[in-house]
Amino acid sequence: QVQLVESGGGSVQSGGSLRLSCAAFGYIYTLSYCKGWFRQAPGKEREGVAAIDSDSTTAYADSVKGRFTISQDNAKNTLYLQMNSLKPEDTAMYYCAAIPPSYGGSCPGLVDEYNYWGQGTQVTVSS
Repeated sequence: QVQLVESGGGSVQSGGSLRLSCAAFGYIYTLSYCKGWFRQAPGKEREGVAAIDSDSTTAYADSVKGRFTISQDNAKNTLYLQMNSLKPEDTAMYYCAAIPPSYGGSCPGLVDEYNYWGQGTQVTVSS
């Protein structure tokens, strides 16, 4: 069983930065898992923000390209989301997610098909 624990959320002003962390506990093969960050604002659908595949290929939503960076520290079994130039529209609950790659090695990317989820961390950006 894999447990994901997010941290690093908070309240910042527009233009500020935050770094979210997602620590993985449990099954050691989380190192090779597909991982992603999703967010959900009140009254909106959950959307994929950034993803990193088992081969470290990354993908970003158009709305965050050039501002957000996903990375991972395998030694610490931790996933990160560096968020710069934050905007009020980035306000949401942010979740990390993980899933083993498929038999063919493919990952869901920004599609909501992950099976392990963290509890979420709130990010609030004021104008």
